[in-house]
Amino acid sequence: MILNSLLVVITDLAAALLGNILFRRYFHLFLSAMVMFGPLLSLWVSHYSVFAKRSHYLYRVFLRSGWGWTCIFVGSFVFLLSLSVRRSLTLTLRHLSRLAVAGGLWLGFRKLLSLLENATGSCYEPLSGAHELAVGTNGEGQPLLLLREGETKAVCISSGMVWRGYEVSEDIFLLSFCCLLLAEEMAVFGPYLNLGGMSGAPLRILFLFCVLLLSLWLFLLFCLLAYFPQFPNQLLGGALGCLSWRATYQGWYHMGPSWYCPGRPGVGLLTT
Repeated sequence: MILNSLLVVITDLAAALLGNILFRRYFHLFLSAMVMFGPLLSLWVSHYSVFAKRSHYLYRVFLRSGWGWTCIFVGSFVFLLSLSVRRSLTLTLRHLSRLAVAGGLWLGFRKLLSLLENATGSCYEPLSGAHELAVGTNGEGQPLLLLREGETKAVCISSGMVWRGYEVSEDIFLLSFCCLLLAEEMAVFGPYLNLGGMSGAPLRILFLFCVLLLSLWLFLLFCLLAYFPQFPNQLLGGALGCLSWRATYQGWYHMGPSWYCPGRPGVGLLTT
């Protein structure tokens, strides 16, 4: 009984925050400011922290499969909420299709960014010890590098060589887009509760997991910006994530539900 009461209080507070008009209006600005000025935090954070290591548990388990975690928790929440309101499989699938669109954007941009990196970058092989002693260094104390043409970034790095080129941070793109997606999809829970909708423990627990996931993505975003600053790569990744959210949730989905548009979160559930 105590745990259930605590669950109700926490989820009610989180739903009120996420459904607040000020939060919904300015969250993307907060995220943009975080991406723009976050790398400055590298001047103050300790580089001996456990979060300054790419091998940390959070990076390995959550960041590398960030879209999977987002899809599982958000998809479960949207599925259960839709069935709780209308009990319509068609309506439920329509709302779940927003995740399919987001997944398509993620996979498409990953492929596009990979092609751009391979087209604009180059692979270099550090000269061996004997050859390097015979030839010397580049005048700055750095070992000479031998250009290897025709190598992709993946092959280059896996072979222990050096890749240099222009990149867009996929991690920042994914985290930014997932944060905005989570905020949009969970914002309907507050109005749903205000309308007296059914709010059993399973639905509230899923909502709480989504809130925790949003908090984790924000924390990992902070860690990447502060401990692994890469300007302007991270700025471009954040901009791409915000543009993807703007094009879908603030653009396309406002056209209303139809055969070519899934509609905004809550349409058909809280409104007609």
